[in-house]
Amino acid sequence: MGEGAQVTIRPDSPPLDRVLTVAPLVVVGTVDDDGVPDLAPKHMVMPVGDDHLAFTCSPTHTTHRNLLRSAAFTVSWLRPDDVLLASLAAGPRSVDGEKATLAGVATSPATVVDGVVLTDAPLVVECELERVLDDYGHWSVVVGRIVHAVAATDALLSSDEDPHDVLRRSPLLAYVHPDHVATIDHADAFPYHRGFRR
Repeated sequence: MGEGAQVTIRPDSPPLDRVLTVAPLVVVGTVDDDGVPDLAPKHMVMPVGDDHLAFTCSPTHTTHRNLLRSAAFTVSWLRPDDVLLASLAAGPRSVDGEKATLAGVATSPATVVDGVVLTDAPLVVECELERVLDDYGHWSVVVGRIVHAVAATDALLSSDEDPHDVLRRSPLLAYVHPDHVATIDHADAFPYHRGFRR
């Protein structure tokens, strides 16, 4: 067990805002109604099965409105040295709705869906919108089916290579909720119980 005594977190305080937790930091791409690509950082993202991806998004965000209209989105993972790209993607919009900070973000056209992805990202997936689950407070859960994926060769796992070598060569960027980031360049093998099967 962990060190120290435990305390109850009050119901009016989100429990995950009171402790540090780890999640991937990605940039989600959508297309505005005028055809201009939009990018936004997200950290509440996870695989759902083998060919679906989910993330949370507020219905008040442009990302939410865009993906409902276009029924597609992209997700680009970031390298630790690229954390500034997430900050630029979170830049404010001007009065006319433009996000000027995106001028500093290198993008490439998506392959299958309408939109863009981050250039040189270690992992990119393109998704068709499958469903949106609303009413989780002021959040929705967006679920997409992966229709195309590209990975950088230095980030790929292979059966004849130790995952430690991949992490040393291509470290992961993690979002440490509520407001930090970390580089992961080492990991220990999980101690699966004998007989465990996925």
